[in-house]
Amino acid sequence: MKSRRHRAVAALLTCALTGGATALATGAQAAPTRDDTANAGPAFTRPEAPGPQLRLPKPTGPRAVGRTSLHLTDHSRRDPWVPRSGDRELMVSLYYPARKGTGTPAPYMSVEGARLFLEDRGIEGVPAEVLSGTRTHTRAGARPAPGSYPLLVLSPGFSVPGTTLTGLAEELTSRGYVVAVVDHAYEAVGVEFPGRGILPCAACGRVDGDTVGSAAKGRAKDLRFVLDRLAGSRPVWRHAGLIDKKRVGMGGHSLGGAGAAAATAGDARVRAAVNMDGPFVDVGPSSGLSGRPMLLMGTAADHSGRDKEWEAAWTKLNGWKRWLRVAGADHFAFTDLAPLAGQLGEDTPDGLPGHRAAAITGAYVGAFFDQHLRGRPQPILNGPSNANPEVTFHHPRRGVDLGRSTNRP
Repeated sequence: MKSRRHRAVAALLTCALTGGATALATGAQAAPTRDDTANAGPAFTRPEAPGPQLRLPKPTGPRAVGRTSLHLTDHSRRDPWVPRSGDRELMVSLYYPARKGTGTPAPYMSVEGARLFLEDRGIEGVPAEVLSGTRTHTRAGARPAPGSYPLLVLSPGFSVPGTTLTGLAEELTSRGYVVAVVDHAYEAVGVEFPGRGILPCAACGRVDGDTVGSAAKGRAKDLRFVLDRLAGSRPVWRHAGLIDKKRVGMGGHSLGGAGAAAATAGDARVRAAVNMDGPFVDVGPSSGLSGRPMLLMGTAADHSGRDKEWEAAWTKLNGWKRWLRVAGADHFAFTDLAPLAGQLGEDTPDGLPGHRAAAITGAYVGAFFDQHLRGRPQPILNGPSNANPEVTFHHPRRGVDLGRSTNRP
């Protein structure tokens, strides 16, 4: 098991998980005990009202961001975790380019969802209101901006809600994408379903090295179903005309990254995919994934030369591909939890600052989809950049990493 980013994770509202992709990074490990938190450094003291105002990083694109929610039910499948509950249900947070000045400020998450999330992780001293009150750059119910936009479907890490990908969704939407962030029933803490309330994480503790493959394939079925309902012949979203059905990408973090890759493998509609620090299943010519562009973004610590799983996947990918290793990053550096921890003063001295983690993730994921869904060449993907010295381009067959020192002036 990999080392924990003690101070930031224990002090914040994060997942306090050990492990990276090698340990599946599924969140199946138990929450830290009180002693674990104490050993991680000084406890975060409950702030006096009204408390700190957390904010997501400002998106870099020119588009305003709107958001709506969709509750989808796949009547062809029973829920894999709680079969007695009935058909498989999903919640989709749908982000879209919007007309500026319309809509109302969108909340980050509910107070009750935040409370359950913090409680589940054993995090004390951080009021739920601080997490739920995080300032977003999204407007609920905003009027869509006219146009045709590529569709990106994103899946979060196991046991954590899709809320943790809000910052990335805002960044991509501001650049001109419709982004669907999927919450998978019974696979996270703090997600509310209409008529059902906040569902428990029935799957937590049930995914490990032996079952992660089936869990990822289940995610893949979910993501393909969402794609059917958004870009199929009978879309459920009334503004589905905004979606360019010929330009579809998928991505995810941790188990969500594995699910995105698996969904791409089985669906020719998906033109490009991103796996952020997640495992791989079913990679190879027979999977259907070969030939499609794939971006792998991982921590330098977890995805070194010892990472046989990613190396095996890499050799089987015969389309455009990049393997980026981010120095100083922990497993949750690719989510909102990194910049939020930084705002609470909990960046680790020898780690990647939260604001840099967010900037790097948005820059490279955005560039990847701009290049492969919009046909706009992105020099940032060609090799090391002086602007991002933390990022190296890993080449397993060469046994080398190309870093800033090799960059041409």
